[in-house]
Amino acid sequence: MTFYDLTFNDSKGNPLSMSAYKGKVVLIVNTATKCGLAPQFSQLEELYQKYKDRNFSIIGFPCSQFLNQETQSDESMESVCKLNFGVTFLLAQKIDVNGKKAHPIFTYLKDELSGGIFGKNIKWNFTKFLVTQDGKPFKRYAPTIKPFDIENDILSLLQK
Repeated sequence: MTFYDLTFNDSKGNPLSMSAYKGKVVLIVNTATKCGLAPQFSQLEELYQKYKDRNFSIIGFPCSQFLNQETQSDESMESVCKLNFGVTFLLAQKIDVNGKKAHPIFTYLKDELSGGIFGKNIKWNFTKFLVTQDGKPFKRYAPTIKPFDIENDILSLLQK
């Protein structure tokens, strides 16, 4: 299985394939609107606006596994993120990132890029995975790593 074999549903329930992202650098992030790290949405959006015309995409995967911090429904989440944080990048349906019901995209990314002392599991909201233009998982970033702090990695991949 490759990154491009994976699928997910957008926030409206429409199925999408990662194969649509061939040739793009993709940042995958598990998100939560009530998390103390939610201000990262603004930096994520700024990076998206800055590089989207250079084959860069961000996909936010809302998750409520960490203290139930994603209280929005799939229907309201997109408007809340746009209103509160200016988000225009793609948001998926709410998913699990850990456990038996973990979404296959996160299972794949965790298998490819482990998380240090916590092993493969996602430890909190706003864990980020950067994927190259050819679908190779490049690097995993801890929740506290701010999006602006990974901009150089994004740029280095965009220049390849």
